Amino acid sequence: MTVAVLTGIAFVLVLGVMVGAARPRRSSGVSDFYVAARAVPPWWNGAAITSEFTSAATCLGTAGLIATRGGPMLWYPAGAAAGFVVILALVVAPLRRSGTYTLPDFAEWRLGSARLRRFTTGFVLVIGLTFLVAQLHAAGVVVRLLTGLPPWLGWAAVGVAALAMAFAGGLGSVTSVQASQFWLKLIVFVGVGAVCWCMSGARPVAWFEGAYGGGATGLAGAGDPSLPGVLTVLLACALGTMGLPHVIVRLYTNRDGHGARRSIVATQAMLAVFCVVPPLYGVLGHVHVTGAAADEIVLLLPARMNPGLVGELLTGLLAAGAFAAFLATTGGVLVAVGGAVSACLTRAGVRSFRTAVGAVLVAALALTAATGPRASVALVLLGLSLSAATLCPLLVLGIWWRRLTDAGVVAGLGLGGGLTATLVACEEAGVKMGVLTSYPAPVAVPVAFAAMIVISLVTPGRLPRGVGRMMTRMHLPEHLAGPGIYRSPRSGDHSS
Repeated sequence: MTVAVLTGIAFVLVLGVMVGAARPRRSSGVSDFYVAARAVPPWWNGAAITSEFTSAATCLGTAGLIATRGGPMLWYPAGAAAGFVVILALVVAPLRRSGTYTLPDFAEWRLGSARLRRFTTGFVLVIGLTFLVAQLHAAGVVVRLLTGLPPWLGWAAVGVAALAMAFAGGLGSVTSVQASQFWLKLIVFVGVGAVCWCMSGARPVAWFEGAYGGGATGLAGAGDPSLPGVLTVLLACALGTMGLPHVIVRLYTNRDGHGARRSIVATQAMLAVFCVVPPLYGVLGHVHVTGAAADEIVLLLPARMNPGLVGELLTGLLAAGAFAAFLATTGGVLVAVGGAVSACLTRAGVRSFRTAVGAVLVAALALTAATGPRASVALVLLGLSLSAATLCPLLVLGIWWRRLTDAGVVAGLGLGGGLTATLVACEEAGVKMGVLTSYPAPVAVPVAFAAMIVISLVTPGRLPRGVGRMMTRMHLPEHLAGPGIYRSPRSGDHSS
């Protein structure tokens, strides 16, 4: 089995680096490295978005939760789809017209505060690191479980490949890899799942009718089959998706706003197709794999069903598909977070971008080494909960409410993020406060919105100058608002 697994992993990583390095367009400008020169077709962009969103949590963790916790976990993929509906309805067109590539860019442009930009960058960094640690830990699980090698080899392999992609051509290279690997993942996971289903004789799945226990609840309500637990996850996914830096930057990789909207629609369609994967493996895992951790069930399934050569080959294919998922998400997050950090700290440019990307990866590897393996779903939901309680209110109110002030945003970010972190820390430390610690998103999100509104109302003197022009620009059709110009005040490459 070890040979098949290592061959599959090596194939995906080498292929990813080659596709990223072979990207024909080359540019030293900010627009190419940050937003792929705004030349990505909508369907290709949709495949890239879906690829980076169907991460370790979707490919391994959600299927494992369905196998161990029952039917209520089927709502988790629905939460992801709901997040893109919210983005399409509230964010895509106005944010695109603002001309800001990153969330910190938007915060400074909309509120007129360089300090707020730095404060927002801190939250982008924390959320991005949470997603990166989830991918790296999952890669370590695959390597340890299937080969017996040290987990750090999995971290290092994904990190080096993602770094090579980002250095080769920024978001343009990463987009090429992500879009191509989406189809690879889809074929591998659906194909292997179909083979396993045929081998199982398609047993009945009446167990989906109810929920059942399966261990302690994870971070931010992950794995809780109760109604409050499921609603918490749905809220975090629906509102948190819009604040993910690697999703928001995708709105600028198309030529115009119409293309950006079509990209989100394509993403929803592709997510709907991929959503067959978690239930398929959840059903099979519940029947054939018992006593394993949630992240391990999918990987152990083929060998448990067929211990011979066929099982080994199928396991190698699954390992390749899993590493395609890790690489796609890691590369997207690295580019998005590295771009935000470099634009905040220095004059935007390719050299500073590469330096920031390398620093973010080093920080992620250090955090992975300093923390024990955690379920990928729990870490991803923690990132989504933080995003829902911080960057979501900033975007929604910044786009749709003209009276928002920088003081209100600082208060909302601090209270929303601080409350989420405190409640999760209390839950981890065993300090139980009922629904407060078990379900942080329904508590922290309203608090963040309320803080931004109340503090903004009591600080009307801090309204930015020209707010009327900014609101008009965001809500006028693109052909009336003028050409999309990159509005980072630190940019050295203003590209339309």
